[in-house]
Amino acid sequence: MVIHRPKGTQDIIPGTIEKWHYLEEQIRKVCAEYGYQEIRTPIFEATELFQRGVGETTDIVNKEMYTFNDKGQRSMTLRPEGTASVCRAYVENKLYALMPPAKMYYLGPMFRYENTQAGRFRQFHQFGVEVLGGEDPLVDAEVIHLLWDFFQRLEINGLEVHINSVGCPACRAEHRTKLQNYLLDRKDLLCQDCRTRFERNPLRILDCKNKGCQDLTIDAPTTLDTLCPDCRQHFDSVQRYLNISGIKYKINPKMVRGLDYYQKTAFEVIVQGIGAQSAICGGGRYDGLVEEIGGSSTPGIGFAMGLERILAVLENQKIEIEEHIENKVVVAALGDLAKQEGFKLVNDLRKAGIPALIDLMGRGLKNQMKYADRVGSRYVLILGEEELTKEIIVVRDMKLGNQNEVPKDRIREFIINNINSRENEI
Repeated sequence: MVIHRPKGTQDIIPGTIEKWHYLEEQIRKVCAEYGYQEIRTPIFEATELFQRGVGETTDIVNKEMYTFNDKGQRSMTLRPEGTASVCRAYVENKLYALMPPAKMYYLGPMFRYENTQAGRFRQFHQFGVEVLGGEDPLVDAEVIHLLWDFFQRLEINGLEVHINSVGCPACRAEHRTKLQNYLLDRKDLLCQDCRTRFERNPLRILDCKNKGCQDLTIDAPTTLDTLCPDCRQHFDSVQRYLNISGIKYKINPKMVRGLDYYQKTAFEVIVQGIGAQSAICGGGRYDGLVEEIGGSSTPGIGFAMGLERILAVLENQKIEIEEHIENKVVVAALGDLAKQEGFKLVNDLRKAGIPALIDLMGRGLKNQMKYADRVGSRYVLILGEEELTKEIIVVRDMKLGNQNEVPKDRIREFIINNINSRENEI
């Protein structure tokens, strides 16, 4: 019986992985330009980290986490998101001792047991950015600008930035009371999840995807209605910086994000054509999270995006991003002695930084030429008994269709010069 991959996972195979490499290259490039350093955290953490950090009222903690007991009977969870882990690492490794703010990014797999759909998997990969130690609204604007810049480099069309302020604990308490009073007579009409949220975290009712709940909250009080003066000033400043940057945005009072740790600024990037969920990136400020998991009071803000969803958008918009690594040279060796000499040659070329391949299947010359064409080689170096005797190598240019006899001791110089001249022509 054939064993299949688990539901909600995928094999990223040659021919596809190059697109991932391209995305990762662009991520590392933009982060370096903005002064963000990479951080890598464990794939599994103590379950308590996510219970305290993400929030026990969230769907992630209640329904979607992959949790297990290890051999020491400690409860562990495959990380469902990256922010809580980064904050834990920030505290544990005393990164706060460095000159603030700490500007970090991460790339890696996350795990959530949820219904699979287009661009959404149970093992998925996130790119996220976190800034810890900076409370100025300029930090919020820079984070949003970084993600906008990244999407512009990918040439994605039809993007919208949605922003909101969910307030601080003080003004959130006032909003909580007003929202509960508004929904009190409608409580029985809410979905089962939102009836539970009514007492524990009513703000998340505004984020419910159930159409009935959405209809019931059309005229509900929003967090913008109850912002305290400090939160209002912060949100106004964020908007001023975004206006300076030229980023077009929409204020969406109903956007609250799905995690409990958000405060003040919240944002999403929306695009159509990737299934039921149109958000391809989301984030916000989480000034209380580090303290929640045992650190000192530390302001923080960040975002995360799923690479699978970005790739789905690129495919939908027919944006070609495939990275092509040109196999510039194939050594076609015929006979045992020629293969030995060819093996020396291909390694010599690789040492010179030239991508080079040699046939590993014992094919004849005709099939080796087909192989060179299939892998996109510009040059084929033909080496047989006659060439060994003459101490030459036949160099065939697959693009121009011509060939030259080159002395064996000058082959590396010949290939390097030709490659450089071709690249200069481009």
